[in-house]
Amino acid sequence: MSLSGAQVIAKALKQQGVSVVFGIVGIPVVDVAEAIQAEGIKFISFRNEQSCSYAASAWGFLTGQPGVCLVVSGPGVVHALAGVVNSQVNLWPLVLIGGSCETTLEGAGAFQECQQVEMCRPYTKFSARPQRIELIPTVLQSATRHAALGRPGAAYIDLPADFIQGSVDTSAVPSIGPLRPVFAQADPAAIREAAMLLANARSPLIIVGKGAAYARAETAVRALVEKYQAPFLPTPMGKGVVPDSHKRNASSARSSALRTADVVLLLGARVNWILHFGKRFNPQAKIIQVDVHAEEMGTNVTIDVALQGHLPLVVEQLTAAIVGPFTAAPDTNEYVCALHEHAQANGAKQAAKYADAQVPMTYHRAFYEIKQRLPTDVVLVSEGANTMDIARTVFDFEEPRRRLDCATFANMGVGMGFAIAAQLHYANQRVVAIVGDSAFGFSAMEIETAVRSRLPLVVIVINNNGIYFGLDAAEYERLEAQGTLPTTALLPDIRYELVAEACGARGLLATTPEELGKAVDSAMEHDGVTLINCLIRPGGYQKLDFAWMAK
Repeated sequence: MSLSGAQVIAKALKQQGVSVVFGIVGIPVVDVAEAIQAEGIKFISFRNEQSCSYAASAWGFLTGQPGVCLVVSGPGVVHALAGVVNSQVNLWPLVLIGGSCETTLEGAGAFQECQQVEMCRPYTKFSARPQRIELIPTVLQSATRHAALGRPGAAYIDLPADFIQGSVDTSAVPSIGPLRPVFAQADPAAIREAAMLLANARSPLIIVGKGAAYARAETAVRALVEKYQAPFLPTPMGKGVVPDSHKRNASSARSSALRTADVVLLLGARVNWILHFGKRFNPQAKIIQVDVHAEEMGTNVTIDVALQGHLPLVVEQLTAAIVGPFTAAPDTNEYVCALHEHAQANGAKQAAKYADAQVPMTYHRAFYEIKQRLPTDVVLVSEGANTMDIARTVFDFEEPRRRLDCATFANMGVGMGFAIAAQLHYANQRVVAIVGDSAFGFSAMEIETAVRSRLPLVVIVINNNGIYFGLDAAEYERLEAQGTLPTTALLPDIRYELVAEACGARGLLATTPEELGKAVDSAMEHDGVTLINCLIRPGGYQKLDFAWMAK
């Protein structure tokens, strides 16, 4: 009995526990996709390789298992590099499988011939082509292991057309088992040193990164916060590891917390641009860093204690090593009370923004109307420049891995891919994608993918007519006539909801807070795809300032 190369890869994926593959079919991978379906694996067919690679990237973050993406040769792999790099930078497991030209035609100008293994190698932990059809399972196993174990990342497997269409005797194909992760604790001596720093701290701060969310560390981190009672600061995708409603949440006093903390405990958080490269930390602060990757320790800041290991295990070690709260009376502690006062003051400013009744709406008023109508267990995908940045300060999360955004790589176009992956993973929860109009343009046709896949997504396009800032119709016409139309301008008041309707979704237009509220209520009751086109205040032409990145 023999198997085709397509069947070999499909069976190997099944043996690895893969339940869904994202991709776009064409020559030479159609047979692979059909073999995957024959094995009972769900195949989600997208409209653009970037989007399907982003979906696989998000799947890796949400499940802890490598997301798998299947694309055609040449341009398909080139386009899918977006998700590969996104996974590599964000440290999420992904395996990209790309078709390629026949091995016998390499160098002859074959159809979509491309040096794909070499092209992917700089952006992956593993990039290889099996030498023979029967070695495909072994190479897949290596790719999966590299993607998921240690510091997660991306892997690439190259499948030549003659391997896909060729055959091999069943007895020659090895059977592979599911991935078996290996976890390690930190050095006990370093744990004792860290516990001593925490015991002597007068104004400690715990920073919870998305690495803690990925590592499923919520139980351990919550236990640490309850025992130690220090204020904590979640990074955007670290929200929900400890509930945002927790009284020690210092998010609304972020700047003050970073500036005044004398001991900072980093839990799966890299000191990159998201944390201002550590430049806003108290210069005298002692820093304890917990990370799975030794080379990450000390990036941009001097680390006093480095704890390398699997984050849940290391946090459990720390919790066991500390005696109790950092201070006898945390609720009346001067440092805690000062942060609480800052948070209240900032909260009052935020509430005033929510009350703005002018039309067109502001970001804050639109988000306020949306927030009131979402369930507490909502999964929120946030994409866009201002849309994402402002939403971070508005929406709260009680559970981890319920907020997805552009993350460390800050790339636009992830919204629809992320949302589709999230809805597949959280089949019984509502997934809402709140995306800027510019960001939505990168992947708008994936509305059809969601409709075809029968996913009950809610997509809210925050439409301000531009990139960062837009123009109203009158200003657009005036500047266009002068030949000075900003490069950030998009056509005013594009009817995105009509685009959605053309793809089989429900489309709703909202121009006032009342209309937006009704639209969100209606969308949450609908069991199909709904797109709400939310028109907000354009903002007008403004000079963009990126100086904050280096501060």
